[in-house]
This record gives sequence, structure tokens and C-alpha cells, in this order.
Amino acid sequence: MHSHDHHHGSGSTTSRRIAWVFFLNVIFTIIEFIGGWLTNSTAIMADAVHDLGDSFSIGTAWGLNKLSDKKANNTFSYGYKRFSLLGALINGLILSVGSIWILFEAIPRLVRPEMPHVEGMLLLSIFGIGVNGFAAYKLSEGESLNERVLNWHLLEDVLGWVAVLIVSIVLMFKTWPILDPILSIGFTLFILFNVSRNLKETILLFLQAAPDEQQVKEVHSVLLSKPEVNKLHHFHIWSLDGEHNVMTVHLVLNDEVTVSKMKNLKHQLQKQLATFKFVHTTIELEFADEECRDDDVHV
Repeated sequence: MHSHDHHHGSGSTTSRRIAWVFFLNVIFTIIEFIGGWLTNSTAIMADAVHDLGDSFSIGTAWGLNKLSDKKANNTFSYGYKRFSLLGALINGLILSVGSIWILFEAIPRLVRPEMPHVEGMLLLSIFGIGVNGFAAYKLSEGESLNERVLNWHLLEDVLGWVAVLIVSIVLMFKTWPILDPILSIGFTLFILFNVSRNLKETILLFLQAAPDEQQVKEVHSVLLSKPEVNKLHHFHIWSLDGEHNVMTVHLVLNDEVTVSKMKNLKHQLQKQLATFKFVHTTIELEFADEECRDDDVHV
């Protein structure tokens, strides 16, 4: 029993929207790095690192949206969904390195704070709110999963720039330069927390760990609930990209199982397993006295 469910991209309109936001974000990230250097603000540099990660995420999403239109082939028999894991891993590493660099810059400033160029911070924060807010508005028009996830990233950026705006206004009236490194460290720790969580999940998926242990138990229970099934082995659930999961299993049948009962079993399993939304399911039925050909293969 083998089933396929290939999902294709949501079309060229989605790709155009994501591409537009990608180029806007890249250009603004470059402006941020320059602005952070000119204003001597580690908070702006920290947000620039955050936006660099978002640019990579948006670029990956754009590429994947285009790749998802391609059909599976002999080289990539499961399709191209797994490329998103590679993108997530590279993105996580880039953000980790950038965040550690920001911490090395910001922590010494807690002891010897330097006053940033406040007017420049204020202008960049207004610009940042406008650019990220407009990009989020553009993506809010879409309905694809890619667009919804990226829209949340951009809304986070808007809130980050609101924080920079508030700090820059305070610094115009109070000479508290320590606020700048405190804000940058706060941004950076927030980024590192999310990156470490996502990196752990990405690495586990790369190593083909089960994406959901509760789902494994539920599927195991469904398979063994059938009176025709004596036991099961070589039972695997793994994920292509964290969203699209695959299941394979060998079911050992009882002694007296007719062809009619086998057909009925396959029909019942097809209906019950549909609730788990696997993109691929492979179920091999074995007779009670049959020797499994995979038993000699250590997996």
C-alpha cells in the first residue's frame, strides 16, 4: 500500500510578493549595517543582524516557493521540501555567529557606555517601522503558509524598531547611553533563544528523528488495533521539512487472513491514517510464516 500527496506552490503571485519583500528587506538590512556603524549604535547593529536572518528566511521561502512547483524526479524522489531544512540550518548558523559578534560589541559598553548619534537612531527607527510595516502589509494580502510565517517575522521587526524609536527619544532628553547596549543585548538574547530552539529542531529533523512522539504513539495504536494485524516492525515516521511527514511500516498478519480481509484492512487504514495527513505512506503486509527481507538490514 503506497500513497502520494504532492503539494505544489501557490503560484507566481505568491512568488512575486515574497520576491518583492525579499529585495526590500536586503536593501534595508544593508542600510541598517551602515546606519548602525555611522550612529555608533549597537542596538541598530543587533537589529541589522536580526534583519539579515529575516532576509535569508525570506530568500529561502522565495526559492522554496518556486522549487515547490517542480515535480519530484529520480534525483529528488520526495520532491524539494527538504531544502527548507538546509535553509533553516544555514540561517541559524548565520544568526548565531552574528549574535555572538553583537554580544562581544555590546557587553563591554555596559562598563564604558558610548553615546550613540541619537538623531540618526531616530530617523532609522522611523524608516525601519515604515519599511517593515509596509512589507508586512504586502505579505498580509497572501494566504500561503510561507507568507503568513514571514509576516510574523516582519511584525516582530516592527516592534523591534518601535523599541529603538522609544530609546532614541529617551536619549534625546536624558544622557543615558547605557540604554543602547542594554537594548542590543535584549534583542540579541531574544534572537539566540529562538535560533537555538529552531536549530535543535532542525538538527533533529536532519537526523530523521520522529517529528512528534505523540503522533508516533497514536499511529502505532491505530495499526495494532486491527484484528488482522498480529504485530508490526520497521515502523518509521520522519519529516521532509517539519510540516510534511512520511510513514513506513511492516505489518505481520494473523494466520487466517484472506485476500478479502487484506483489502478491507488496507481500506480501513487508508481512511484512519488520512487524519494524520502524511504526504507519503508505505505499508507492507507480511504473512505470519513469511521471513522479512529487511531483518538482516540494520537500521
